[in-house]
Amino acid sequence: MELIRVIVILAQCVWPLWTQVIHLTDMYGTIKSPNFPESYPKEIDLQWNISVPDGYQIRLYFMHFDIEPSYLCEYDYLKVYSDSEELAVFCGKENTDTEQVPADDVIMSPRNVLSVAFRSDFSNEERYSGFEAHFSVVDVDECRDRNDEDLACDHFCHNYISGFYCSCRYGFLLHSDNRTCKVECHESVYTERSGEITSADFPKPYPKSSDCMYRIELEEGFQITLEFDDTFDIEDHPEVTCPYDFIKINAGDKEFGPFCGEQSPGKIQTGSNTVNILFHSDNSGENLGWKLTYTSTGSECSPLAAPLNGHLEPLQSNYVFKDHIIMTCDPGYSLRQGDEEFEHYQIECQRDGKWSSDVPLCKKKESQRRHRSLPSILTNQILS
Repeated sequence: MELIRVIVILAQCVWPLWTQVIHLTDMYGTIKSPNFPESYPKEIDLQWNISVPDGYQIRLYFMHFDIEPSYLCEYDYLKVYSDSEELAVFCGKENTDTEQVPADDVIMSPRNVLSVAFRSDFSNEERYSGFEAHFSVVDVDECRDRNDEDLACDHFCHNYISGFYCSCRYGFLLHSDNRTCKVECHESVYTERSGEITSADFPKPYPKSSDCMYRIELEEGFQITLEFDDTFDIEDHPEVTCPYDFIKINAGDKEFGPFCGEQSPGKIQTGSNTVNILFHSDNSGENLGWKLTYTSTGSECSPLAAPLNGHLEPLQSNYVFKDHIIMTCDPGYSLRQGDEEFEHYQIECQRDGKWSSDVPLCKKKESQRRHRSLPSILTNQILS
């Protein structure tokens, strides 16, 4: 027994040091052991390298298989691999605990290359007829099979023979990488005193490779307050501050941010009537984005007291920029401002926090004064 073991070791030492390589580039074909269906020779070291164009896989299956059995296929064997990835090792006539045959198995290459290596040792105690295998190319369905984020389409994937292409939903543009869908962000300008702004598609993942600018522009005298929703999800990094995606805010001479991660910035008092919000995203990630509401408050004017015999509408505890007050007087009185007389008078809170005019006085109307003095005139005439 020891002698047999020594012979086996010596035989492995003198195993052929070279391999005969056969290159195949056809779209289909047959691979057979030498002399098939007769017995294959001893000391064979053959390798078939199959390569096909990108966008295809290789399908390999066996019609016949009969190779010398051995423990873990240490004597004769057939090995299938793709690049450096081993896909299968076969030997014997049937499956056992230590030997595997291809039977009806179909082997698919993960890429567009596949190698089949066949090796026989220095002796065969019995007659083994070898193998016959067939290969053919199969179109890769990239739309179904690609799980790699760097290779998958953002929105829609369309497969064709030996390739695929991507397209985007309405309102999006295909990036130059031909897979990423981005938004064409023209500067959006908001002029209402309050409103809502969100990342595109919120709360679905926002587009990649985009730079979006949002501008809030109100009249001087207003101050804008931003308040971000609690749902806030922008790609970040555990060690570096916002290197990928981020929000930056400029308000007058103030800058806020950059903001990223899952912690909402909350409420930001900008102290300005103009705010620029920049949102940048790179070419990766599946984060949900953000939403904010903005409100504005105007410069505050000092409270006013109604004139004697007069009224103010509306009557409020405080007045801010753009608020109006209408003044009226009791019956028999009119508003006087200099030489002018008014039935009602309107003033406005201005951007500088001052009223547009002083409060006029309520004075008796001239006609009322004349009517009241007539009896005394008549009395004087009778007495005289």
